[in-house]
Amino acid sequence: HTQKEALAAAGIPTAPFIPMPEPEPDAFADLGYPLVQKARRGAYDGRGVAVMREAGDFDGHLPVPSLVERFVPDAKEIAVLVARGLDGDCRCYPPVEMCFRPGENVLDMLLAPANLAPETVSSAQALARRTVEALGGVGVFGIEMFLTADGALLVNEVAPRTHNSGHHTIEANATDQFEQHLRAIAGLPLGATDQLCPAAMVNLLGAPGHRGRPLIKGLAAALAIPGVCVHVYGKAATKPFRKMGHVTVLDPDIAEARRKAKQVRDLIEITGEDHP
Repeated sequence: HTQKEALAAAGIPTAPFIPMPEPEPDAFADLGYPLVQKARRGAYDGRGVAVMREAGDFDGHLPVPSLVERFVPDAKEIAVLVARGLDGDCRCYPPVEMCFRPGENVLDMLLAPANLAPETVSSAQALARRTVEALGGVGVFGIEMFLTADGALLVNEVAPRTHNSGHHTIEANATDQFEQHLRAIAGLPLGATDQLCPAAMVNLLGAPGHRGRPLIKGLAAALAIPGVCVHVYGKAATKPFRKMGHVTVLDPDIAEARRKAKQVRDLIEITGEDHP
């Protein structure tokens, strides 16, 4: 809510929204369906987000202070990672495309770079830069955007930190997002953001119905595929759909990287020694 109001005040294009201290059916209807309700606090990775197609869906609303925004029938969801130094120097990474499974709000796969026209790339990077400058931030920011069917760009959310949309930079870019963040906040020169190889990234989520100490199945088979880079976060316990790691796949052909990433997603399963 506070972030959205700051963006609107700075003239950054976003989906129309209204504050919702207490969810009210009439207020939802006034904004118009379909719409999206987002909790003001504690929302992440699709949690604290409710998509409502029609008035009958109000029964599934979140009973917490939130904001409600118009649903955007977007052509693509993209993100631009931006670094801003203490001296105001800004560096944008190439835009990436975020793919979501139907009916879910958790990132399924990321493609880097996004398949966009050159002028859209320039516009997205310029908008991301404007957004970070409007917020006066220092460090790395993930700027999530909608690209609508008519070619408009709308800022959806700003992640004021190293971000899921930048994990591929560890292998794929000249300067990864984590090094870049340290450079930015330490007042050091920002590094080059060039992408050296196309990449696809998938999250590793805890398998449904499993909790406890993680057990990783299919790791050897996944690592046998050329270009596969596995990152396991070392969390002590898994639970259903918890982020336990990610895999980046490098390939000169982005379509081949995507194919391999789907293969890896099917191969690796993180189960657990279930709690009694």
